[in-house]
Amino acid sequence: MTIVMASLKSLLGAPFHGFIHKDFHQVVARMTLLDKLLFLVIHFVDKLGIWHQLPVLLGLIYLGIRRHLHQQYNLLNVGVTPIGVRFNPADYPYRTADGRYNDPFNEGAGSQGTFFGRNIPPVDQKHKLKRPEPAVVATKLLARRNFKDTGKQFNMIAASWIQFMIHDWIDHLEDTNQIELTAPSEVASQCPLKSFKLYKTKEVPTGFYEIKSGHLNIRTPWWDGSAIYGSNAERLRKVRTFKDGKLKISDDGLLLHDEDGIAVSGDVRNSWAGVSALQALFVKEHNAVCDVLKKEYPELDDEDLYRYARLVTSAVIAKVHTIDWTVELLKTDTLLAGMRANWYGLLGKKFKDTFGHVGGGTLGGLVGMKKPENHGVPYSLTEEFTSVYRMHALLPDDLLLRDISVAPGPSKSPPLLKRIPMAKLVGLKGEETLSEIGFIRQMVSMGHQACGALELWNYPLWLRDLIPQDKDGKERPDHVDMPALEVYRDRERNVARYNEFRRSLLLIPISKWEDLTDDVEAIQTLRQVYGDDVEELDLIVGLMAEKKIKGFAISETAFIIFLLMASRRLEADRFFTSNYNEETYTRKGLEWVNRTESLRDVINRHYPEMTKKWMNSTSAFSVWDSPPQPHNVIPLYLRVPH
Repeated sequence: MTIVMASLKSLLGAPFHGFIHKDFHQVVARMTLLDKLLFLVIHFVDKLGIWHQLPVLLGLIYLGIRRHLHQQYNLLNVGVTPIGVRFNPADYPYRTADGRYNDPFNEGAGSQGTFFGRNIPPVDQKHKLKRPEPAVVATKLLARRNFKDTGKQFNMIAASWIQFMIHDWIDHLEDTNQIELTAPSEVASQCPLKSFKLYKTKEVPTGFYEIKSGHLNIRTPWWDGSAIYGSNAERLRKVRTFKDGKLKISDDGLLLHDEDGIAVSGDVRNSWAGVSALQALFVKEHNAVCDVLKKEYPELDDEDLYRYARLVTSAVIAKVHTIDWTVELLKTDTLLAGMRANWYGLLGKKFKDTFGHVGGGTLGGLVGMKKPENHGVPYSLTEEFTSVYRMHALLPDDLLLRDISVAPGPSKSPPLLKRIPMAKLVGLKGEETLSEIGFIRQMVSMGHQACGALELWNYPLWLRDLIPQDKDGKERPDHVDMPALEVYRDRERNVARYNEFRRSLLLIPISKWEDLTDDVEAIQTLRQVYGDDVEELDLIVGLMAEKKIKGFAISETAFIIFLLMASRRLEADRFFTSNYNEETYTRKGLEWVNRTESLRDVINRHYPEMTKKWMNSTSAFSVWDSPPQPHNVIPLYLRVPH
């Protein structure tokens, strides 16, 4: 039988050898027969470059095939998987402080201090950490010239949201050794810092024969709300009141601060006023859940109320990200259908509300599946995931502060009061400024302001001279040049450069600069920095330069990592799968999650006057004076992109 299958595979492979891009011959040779056939389908579509123009149902099939292939070939374990006695999930019907005891077969998976995984094998770049010089790449290709925004599609709340998520998911453990990066003479005059010191990422032996070293995540990678709860018991103690399950919050609706002016929240490192405002909003959400649960179940004590409210609040955050934020980021009918299918399944919300979870992850959705699915690889977030979330170009130069003391103008827009430089809204200074502005004015101002576009020459200049913080939010003495640092970090962490990154994700690589962009000046500058060797192109530069799919605020290359990892965050977590039920969340808690469909719903729950007076848009993540989403009479799955 084995010989017959091998002959069949070779017979099938031979005619397509010339059709398949030469860079994929090796990986396709390792695939199962079914995966070979599936690869041919997506490869054919990729050669035509049309997946995003397909009717919605066909587009979903394409994405489903892609996701399956990446689940098979782009989830690489880093570190040794423990072999031992299973714990009983019934002993831990709640999210633990440090993320342990989620995966029933691996108690440490997804906990604080575990390894970042990989989607792509590491590519050793020790010999070319400074080729080309990070400051040259930052200055010639990334640094902002004139601010480019995203129009009405994506606002400053959306930019803050993804930073809020990063504070939940990922942060690398640093070494105690510092190194110095110096700007070479050709760009030194254009660099605010002629040199700067940074802490190396700590390299840790894995004890594993395949990937011998890796890096540790000091945040919990589960979608567990750790941006407001913290990633360990010590931080959690600081944010809890230990009364009625609640978290600490100021009377003015903002975070409290300690004697050093540092915000009291789950994660306060390298933050700014936009993230702080969202942390405060979800502390209020947690506390409101506690109030409802206490009223419904008066027998619950402080610890029970906290645990249930954390489950509910974390699920609300995950749901908002899945069916609201991501839908605005990737504004196409295909992704609207895809993201809703991740949560509700292809059968949809009405069916799921009526009949419950039916038919596995595809028909019933990843949320509520009978058991978690990690595809044979312990859950973690990955180095490549970190790299595609380098999105500082979303940030503008100034916050456009609005006057909310007057009546709204056309489309509920408030008049401009003044511009506040972003440098005044970052770090400890940012916390002071936010206290002066107030929660409502900060949110309304961010809601009415478009965020930056993820393109070349749009990385904020004020981030080239930034005061970084340690993990406790204390300021460090050495300023850093963020775009140069980000270029260096990807190389230091052995993340593949742009072309190898694409190749490893079964995306057709570029062979010349013209394959990447139509912009003549960009092509000239790329050639000036990298010569004609497209293999040297840094990932962050490629992601910014790449031609965007219509409606996408990010590149297709970054999106493929999203496609894989956004699903994984839900399907690998038992609190979104086997334990997503009334017994674990309470009936009232599950109802709370189910009736929350958007960030607008959350804001409206706590600040109904804000949404009524100032928000014209359907989503809180699009610019608030944009018109509401018109009703489309064509069923979602039958739509065809224009």
